Amino acid sequence: MNIQIFGKTKCFDTKKAERYFKERGIKYQLIDLAQKGMSRGEFNNVKQAVGGYEKLIDEKAKDKDTLVLIKYLAEEDREEKLLENPKLFKTPIVRDGKRATVGYRPEIWKGWE
Repeated sequence: MNIQIFGKTKCFDTKKAERYFKERGIKYQLIDLAQKGMSRGEFNNVKQAVGGYEKLIDEKAKDKDTLVLIKYLAEEDREEKLLENPKLFKTPIVRDGKRATVGYRPEIWKGWE
């Protein structure tokens, strides 16, 4: 297993995901979305695994202006705007190769072990 956790430092669900893997002795790599963001390739893999970029958007994000802007952008520009604003991602995004989940989903991660 090659687990990557994309999260935010102040996100409780990200901390719970870290604890989940730590308690099971599963090594993981934590990527702070606010600092590093997500590469285009990682974004495409996660988007495909979860069923579209719409599932990656956190509707409760503090940046309401950008959230509204994304909804009114042309379809082809929405993904680019989301990549430019990693604070709009719903976290944690947990990735294992081609598999990925959004949010705290231990019932799915259990099947990966």
